[in-house]
Amino acid sequence: MKATALAAHTPEAVRAALAARGWDAQPASFAATGMQPLVVLFEDITETEREALVRWSARGGADLLTGDGWALLAAAASRLAPLGRHDRTTADLEGLIPELVRLFTAWADPPRVWRIAGAELPLAEPLLIGILNVTPDSFSDGGRFAGADAALAQAERLTTDGAGLLDVGGESTRPGAREVPAAEEIERVVPVIAALVRRGLGPVSVDTRKAAVARAALEAGAAAVNDVSGLAHDAALAGTVAAAGAALILMHMRGTPDTMDGLATYRHVAVEVAAELRAVAERAEGAGVARAAIAVDPGFGFAKNAEQNWRLLDELATIAGLGYPVVVGPSRKRFLGAATGRPVEDRDRATAAACALAWERGARAFRVHDVALAREALLVARATTLAR
Repeated sequence: MKATALAAHTPEAVRAALAARGWDAQPASFAATGMQPLVVLFEDITETEREALVRWSARGGADLLTGDGWALLAAAASRLAPLGRHDRTTADLEGLIPELVRLFTAWADPPRVWRIAGAELPLAEPLLIGILNVTPDSFSDGGRFAGADAALAQAERLTTDGAGLLDVGGESTRPGAREVPAAEEIERVVPVIAALVRRGLGPVSVDTRKAAVARAALEAGAAAVNDVSGLAHDAALAGTVAAAGAALILMHMRGTPDTMDGLATYRHVAVEVAAELRAVAERAEGAGVARAAIAVDPGFGFAKNAEQNWRLLDELATIAGLGYPVVVGPSRKRFLGAATGRPVEDRDRATAAACALAWERGARAFRVHDVALAREALLVARATTLAR
């Protein structure tokens, strides 16, 4: 008799074991997915629902931890799936079904493309987003690409290195940065965006919190808007994006660049960030932005300390569970410097490693300064996925 522990973090271990023993490919894949462990956190449940979950878990062989208004349910996905079906659950648990259907759908069938204006970007491969700061006070570029010629030359390098999207920003959002008037921000970004579009470089997104800047950038040919404030700065931004049929990246941040460091207070950072991103994504959809055009970014370095950033990276699957494409931007951030001791200009290797870890946890788009190095690390991470 032999006993072998299979890798629990991937369904491939089970699929390979079944295939080696004569199972056909599709049944083996379905069975492997069903055997994957899943832990579901229920919040704001009634006492009746909590007691019903206790009874259901006892019958279904699931592990359950509960408290006042919450429950943690853990089992193989195939054991938990009946909870999301009207014909397989009890009347006391009917209220949980819509949330469970959303959760199971996002978990089992993540987005395969991200729709931007005029195109769909595939997510089966890592999408590299090249950072192009045209600001004089960028935290890492130091104004190196503030001039149009320098910006275009850098855009060509980023594209050659594998960027699938160029993100042009005209306002620094580093801690303590001053707010740039919309007219000045437009003057910085619009000529660069127009030149990129004329040269066929891109597609292009604009990194802005302001509806007026977004409108001008979209008219110049940008296909997406990257809002680091998550619609908190300008309520008109979502409507502007919707009217243009463009894409929208919603990043998590609390407060402003001036106040965010004092707002890094969480009981459970991944769960709270996911809840806040879900709320703002629903606002964007309510304003007319197509769900398929929305991506979410957990906001590494924004209203999070180093420990919270690492915890959020490790639990990134919670953000992916929202069902939107996940964009991450760890590039050269302070938490990488805290771990490695490297200065801001020497954190691209750490950035690449963080991107590879994020891919394994469900991120599909990566906003970086050094595209070539991140791409190489992501190709290695992607290779393990291809092997599954």
